[in-house]
Amino acid sequence: MLSDAIFYDTLRQGLWVAVITSVPILTVALIAGVGVGLFQALTSVQEMTLTFVPKMIAIVVVFWLSMSFMTQTLVAFFHDHLMPLIIGG
Repeated sequence: MLSDAIFYDTLRQGLWVAVITSVPILTVALIAGVGVGLFQALTSVQEMTLTFVPKMIAIVVVFWLSMSFMTQTLVAFFHDHLMPLIIGG
């Protein structure tokens, strides 16, 4: 039987893993959004695709570069924390 403490600790660790794996993508999205917004404010160019395309390109590049880190983090969490709970050890 799973106790409440183990459940909440696993939930807390899972949320922390989600935060750690999402930080690179969210950071680059923030930086690209601020950069494009600043560029639009300085040049008075109000094109909708100008905000979308650079952000998507930056996000895809960072996702591609950080895929191994994200995969290793998720696999380590599954192997170290979830598998022992599933097995019952």
